[in-house]
Amino acid sequence: MALTDGDAARLTAALRAGGVVVFPSDTVYGLGCDPDSEDAVRRLYELKGRPADRPAAVMFFDCARALEALPGLRAAERAAVEALLPGPVTLVLPNRERRFALAAGPGVGASDSLGLRVPRLTQALAALGRVPGAIMQSSANLSGAADARRLMDVPDEIREGADLTLDGGELPGVASTVVDLREYEQSGSWSVLREGALARRELVGALG
Repeated sequence: MALTDGDAARLTAALRAGGVVVFPSDTVYGLGCDPDSEDAVRRLYELKGRPADRPAAVMFFDCARALEALPGLRAAERAAVEALLPGPVTLVLPNRERRFALAAGPGVGASDSLGLRVPRLTQALAALGRVPGAIMQSSANLSGAADARRLMDVPDEIREGADLTLDGGELPGVASTVVDLREYEQSGSWSVLREGALARRELVGALG
């Protein structure tokens, strides 16, 4: 089920209006909102039943836009982003300019780090490339529950509480691999925080 330019326009409008949206990605269904809207972020966490002290990630649908929005990244970090994204991976990066603080979570030092996602858009999802800005996103499930492969797998309370739902058909159903790159610029070291859709051998090939 392919998304249309009209779907992308409705998604953009809902985000700008402070709405919470359910949308397909290259891995599982996501729950998203404007990362700079306190009300929208609060609603997203409430819909998921997610503890407020757990960070979320920021998603862009274009790698160049992501790099433009994070000018504080250093050379090795930018190279890692370009090597791994777009793809089914979340990169935890230094956030030297404290961008998207609401996604980073509360607490001293929380905004020093930021999770970054840029999904690999299939032909069916290509219209999402027209969404221009950032989305604070988490998986469209109740906190701790299974990820949603199909729109019908998204819990009723989330679908009914969202301002917009987009049906992208059946997705791969495996969440993104989460990779910690906070020490990568300094020492070249990295670690996997969550095994997921991107295999370790691909990480080794890209990062060493």
